[in-house]
Amino acid sequence: MRLTAPALSLLASALLLAACKPTTPPEAPASAEAPAAPAASQTPAASDPSDNLNAVLWIQRSEEYKANSLSLFRAAADHLDAALAEKNWDALVPEERELIGDATALPPAVIMDIDETVLDNSPYQARLVQNGLAYDEVTWAQWVAEKKAKPVPGVLEFAKAAEAKGVTIIYLSNRAQHLQDATIENLRAEGLPVKDESVFLGLGTFVENCEQHGTEKTCRRRLAGRDYRVLMQFGDQLGDFVDIVANTPDARGALLEQYGDWFGERWWMLANPSYGGWEPAQFNNDWAQPEDARRAAKRQALHLAD
Repeated sequence: MRLTAPALSLLASALLLAACKPTTPPEAPASAEAPAAPAASQTPAASDPSDNLNAVLWIQRSEEYKANSLSLFRAAADHLDAALAEKNWDALVPEERELIGDATALPPAVIMDIDETVLDNSPYQARLVQNGLAYDEVTWAQWVAEKKAKPVPGVLEFAKAAEAKGVTIIYLSNRAQHLQDATIENLRAEGLPVKDESVFLGLGTFVENCEQHGTEKTCRRRLAGRDYRVLMQFGDQLGDFVDIVANTPDARGALLEQYGDWFGERWWMLANPSYGGWEPAQFNNDWAQPEDARRAAKRQALHLAD
């Protein structure tokens, strides 16, 4: 059949539209080497924000984090001999030392927090980010039981140098006391010195004549100070060094102002952008707020310029 000019034009338009219409590609063939996709319930949506993504990635992948940690422990090692030689050198705040008595005749020790100070738990944090989950005690205990945490860069060399000089390492941690065995096994497996079980002062440690409040470490610092002259303290939180009575930005700033001269001599602070008391201080310590409200408060706390 012969088509008229208008009919030819209409046919050409139809063919052009058909060529431009998107089609569904055939299913790609399965590959034996391709990893299985995680279950949908464990995979956060691509648009889901995680406040912890960059922080965990920085800890795990940046050379800057490693250099920062190495610098701190090497500088601390350079102060050990001076601390040992000066009998009045003490890393406990005067109020704590006065309550437990003179330390000049006691054997030397350093107090070290464990998590993100001695052991790197960023793989646990990475799992939370990857699976769109939040911290909880069950998954945390499971991670500790794996005993897979590696030493923070530089800590192993420092701890061995301190041990060689007769300095005992005290592990003062907010890991619960029932996690003691797994924690000590992890520390020893990585070559960190553990004199005996007495040097693990976990959350729940009984301290006679001292009333403990929540996760504060004051009583356990006093316990360590009864038996040792504390040369140095290491931590990644302000509360690892001194009791925080009010966890507000102003109160935290006042503590840093009061004890600022102690850092870099008696106190040594590790960088931890992943978690800590600094974060809830920005939203009135109210974790019951919806996530969007907490994030809005943190954005409000950003300093843009004077």
